[in-house]
Amino acid sequence: MSIQGYRDIIQGPLASYLQLSEKIGSDVAAHSKLVKEAFEVQLAFLEVANGRAEPNQAEQVNLLRPTSAKIQAIQELREKNRPSPQFNHLSAISESIPALGWVTVKPAPAPYVKEMSDAGQFYTNRVLKDWKEKDKTHVDWVKAWLETLGELQKYVKAEHTTGLVWGVRGAGAPPPPPGGLPPPPPPIGDLTLDSIQGDQPNDRSALFAQINQGENITRNLKKVTSDMQTHKNLSLRAGPAPFKAPAQSSSVCPPKTPPKPAEKPPKFFRDGKKWLVENQKGNHSLVVEGAEMNNVVYMYGCSDSTLTVKGKINSVFLDSCRKTSVLFDTLVSSIEFVNCQSVQMQVLGKVPTISIDKTDGCQMYLNGDTLDVEIISSKSSEMNVLIPQPNGDYVS
Repeated sequence: MSIQGYRDIIQGPLASYLQLSEKIGSDVAAHSKLVKEAFEVQLAFLEVANGRAEPNQAEQVNLLRPTSAKIQAIQELREKNRPSPQFNHLSAISESIPALGWVTVKPAPAPYVKEMSDAGQFYTNRVLKDWKEKDKTHVDWVKAWLETLGELQKYVKAEHTTGLVWGVRGAGAPPPPPGGLPPPPPPIGDLTLDSIQGDQPNDRSALFAQINQGENITRNLKKVTSDMQTHKNLSLRAGPAPFKAPAQSSSVCPPKTPPKPAEKPPKFFRDGKKWLVENQKGNHSLVVEGAEMNNVVYMYGCSDSTLTVKGKINSVFLDSCRKTSVLFDTLVSSIEFVNCQSVQMQVLGKVPTISIDKTDGCQMYLNGDTLDVEIISSKSSEMNVLIPQPNGDYVS
């Protein structure tokens, strides 16, 4: 296989992505360093594969462990920086970086790279929407990253069409010769009655003599007495005792149930321009009051809770929430739902954009002033838009 094509990716579109990431700075720059290391680690793996035969599965796992560790580090950095203003940038990379796992995919790794690129499309679109009118650097950053994945797909399709190609084919043991009929058994000579008897030819005549005794043949039989007869001795009629399974010992331990994960403490506080609402359970009295127009509300890991946002703020973000409702007045930018289940929102004023990603069940209650709202959805289901009627009822 050719490794130069992979080096061209690192020196071409990936280098542009890294340069633009440094220009953007902050979390994006830190994230890009891990991405660079991940590509370099995979290049080292391909160099090893190019010079040896395919190893067994256990050894392959060890060879792939560095690449897997870099992918995990990229995704963990994103999880640690969820409140970051560059969260969409971090998510775009984290959702698509598993494309480096193409080395384990058979028989068609190239479509897998395309699938991972599409997985990050929701967040790349968010970056383009937020920055296309503000800073062209972010737009170029998106293009450089998508070009990197596109070139990776072309390389895999050209050099590893049906799976990772190893440089040296193993010279295994030659196949066994084609099977034929088994050899005949060794000759054992003539099997006659005399040959079996060996040196005792008179045993046969003795046998017939015993049979021809007539009435005397029964003289050596034993007589059955009364104590041996079952119809006279009732104790002989009882059969053996039925089998009984042994009682289980009380020392046997019952099956252990897996321990429940420790619940994280609920949080509700303001950090500069951000309002953080995390791990709330069954709390329907959450209120954000006194917020400013440039403030952002970030709600994470909440269930069976209700949040009310009073006043006009920039945006609201719900991540990994379940059975949670949000009531707000007016948003300057958008409200977003990611990895949620059975959530609801109601707008009393205006909201320009509603974004829904990887969410199952989202009820959106609008009003007469928000009928021109832009709704963006990806990999979601059970979404309903409810519009008010003159009589006060809502129809979907």
